[in-house]
Amino acid sequence: MASNLPPIWNSADDVDDADDDRPSRRTPLRLVRFGATFLGVSVVSGVLLAGLALPAVGGIGLTAKDTAEGFEDISDDFRTPPLTQVTQIFDAKGGLIARMYERDRVVITADQMSPFMRQAQVDIEDARFYEHGAVDLKGILRAVSKNAESGTASQGASTLTQQYVKNVNVEQAGDNQDAVLEAQRKTLGRKIQELKIAIKLEEELSKDQILTNYLNITYYGNGAYGVEAASRRYFGKSNKDLTVAEAATLAGLVQNPSQYDPKLHPQAAQNRRDVVIGKMLESKHITPEQAKEAKAAPLGLNYKEPQNGCITAQAGMGFFCDYVRRVVKQDPVFGQSAAERKKFWDQGGLNIRTTLDPDKQAAAQNAVSANVRVTDTVSAAATMVEPGTGKILAMAQTRPYGVLKEKNQTVVNLNVDAAMGGGNGFQPGSTFKPVVAAAALEAGLPATQEYQSPNKLEYPTMKTCEGTWKNDARPKSVVPNENPNEKGPYQLKTAMALSVNTYFVQMEQEIGLCAVKQMANKLGITTRASGKPLEEVPAMGLGVEEMSPLTMANVYATFAAQGTHCAPVAITGITTLDGKDVPVPAGHCEQAFSESTARALNTVLNGVTENNGTGAALQLEDNRQIAGKTGTSDRKRAAWFNGYTPQLATAVWLGGPDGGVEMRDITINGKHRTEVFGADGPGPIWRDAMNQALRGTPAQSLPMADIPDPAPKPDPAGTTAPATAPATAPATPVGR
Repeated sequence: MASNLPPIWNSADDVDDADDDRPSRRTPLRLVRFGATFLGVSVVSGVLLAGLALPAVGGIGLTAKDTAEGFEDISDDFRTPPLTQVTQIFDAKGGLIARMYERDRVVITADQMSPFMRQAQVDIEDARFYEHGAVDLKGILRAVSKNAESGTASQGASTLTQQYVKNVNVEQAGDNQDAVLEAQRKTLGRKIQELKIAIKLEEELSKDQILTNYLNITYYGNGAYGVEAASRRYFGKSNKDLTVAEAATLAGLVQNPSQYDPKLHPQAAQNRRDVVIGKMLESKHITPEQAKEAKAAPLGLNYKEPQNGCITAQAGMGFFCDYVRRVVKQDPVFGQSAAERKKFWDQGGLNIRTTLDPDKQAAAQNAVSANVRVTDTVSAAATMVEPGTGKILAMAQTRPYGVLKEKNQTVVNLNVDAAMGGGNGFQPGSTFKPVVAAAALEAGLPATQEYQSPNKLEYPTMKTCEGTWKNDARPKSVVPNENPNEKGPYQLKTAMALSVNTYFVQMEQEIGLCAVKQMANKLGITTRASGKPLEEVPAMGLGVEEMSPLTMANVYATFAAQGTHCAPVAITGITTLDGKDVPVPAGHCEQAFSESTARALNTVLNGVTENNGTGAALQLEDNRQIAGKTGTSDRKRAAWFNGYTPQLATAVWLGGPDGGVEMRDITINGKHRTEVFGADGPGPIWRDAMNQALRGTPAQSLPMADIPDPAPKPDPAGTTAPATAPATAPATPVGR
């Protein structure tokens, strides 16, 4: 039945204000037909209104009981709708990183709105808004008469309150297109439901409150929801600062945002604006002088393109921005289920304060960009973590955040694990050896522990948490040292400085693989970057299980913090737009190993960066004390340098983004390299980043242990093992 009804009224967004009264349309036959139509729609309108009170209305099944219950029970969403709004992410110094939203909206109060805006919207859409109730009977009769006379749906009669109810229904539908279409469906039953809610709202809210809600929910085109977002989009200013002409321009958009788009159709927008100005004058909300001045003014657009998402972040902060977004969507503090967390995020309206230090971010970004080009086959990534807090201070990589592959952009965050938007990680190589050393020292081995460390070694049988690992391969798996002249015996300090593989395999054999795995867990390494479990194999200690730069930076921050491990922290606080605090993940720190172990590790890793160590060339410009470790993975597919001072830990990775580039006979940043090691690939990036990040800060000393240097061990040729790898070396599982 409803589908056969002639048009009675239409919503304000699909009608034309102009009456169609052309003489050619007024033939005697048409007038007779219009009269019949007028009679029919008059009867229908009476039935429709009766549907609000009568026991039943044919076909739509609304009873008096239904109506009464409807009046008594309307959702709070109609009184104070939970509107989706803009979320803003800020760095540690209050600088804006990015804005993001499902719908670009900033909810404001009535006193934050321009009086011209409020008047203009009422005058053009519902001039009698303050005179009638939820239903405008005069408006209905006028619309019925006009539509019957013209034979079209040119005249609308929905009140502003009814329009508001419809907009709430659409807002609740969100991105569900079926629900949106249902909310917009023009049926008699839906219209009556909207009228019922509108009547109840008019009893509970003042006209001013309804108007304020309406102005905050309505769509103004070009992705702008609500008058504040619209004012910023089209005029680059707050709504309270709008002129008469600007307010009229926005008010005119609501009926048809596409048709009156001032950016695409400036003349249509100006014509529509002038109609609104005329209505404001007619309602005596502006003077003739104001109207004349407003109509004479140009549109005066100061259009601002929508800025949405991490892709708009500056200074390489897009990857950290994405990391923050994923923290909110994954941490249970923001909702017990994934659906709850998604709803919380999509609702928006959050001001998120983060740990990102813009100065250190600039240092890290400058370093990776200056040493590796976006067009190189390899990329670089660097993460900085504050020791003792776990705060992520910087997260940078060579390739920019984005989806344009032709511009070498990527949305894969090479600094983090797969679950947080990264890839499957990269073999950390010898940068994992300090984890083995920490486990050994905690197990009671002395810092002067010595092993024979032959140049090559068959992997020996080792204890695991579940049993025993055996070298059952045929032929048996063998681990070589990087340098063919490198053979022991060695003590820990020298073995770490020279990155002697066989030394750490023998150390693993003595303490067992379970001890290494347990130490890794204490340092925050509970899985590989891909999420796969750690495997208890001897090559674990040589760094064959893929990690992310964030994970390794956090490990080295633990070394710098005297054994205190803190889970990585990205968010320091969240407030809603009305100033309410939102709980955030609490920082969690615990002692991973003793301070005596930490002092020994500081001493051993400081030795890597001094004298004959593999990182001796990486001293900082002010010669402050540093500690760190070089690392190169299987077949030179990844190279690392991870290091720290008491204030700052930084991990730098260099390699192919998908892990498949062998860095031999390769050009990086315009320079040809025979092969890449941790000291000469990522090492200079680390040094540049740390120099800039620490410049002007007081130098602090690392707590050290007294570990005597072992006496030099001459080889049969009478020379000591070289401190750096030769120009050519055999393929190895891991290296320096």
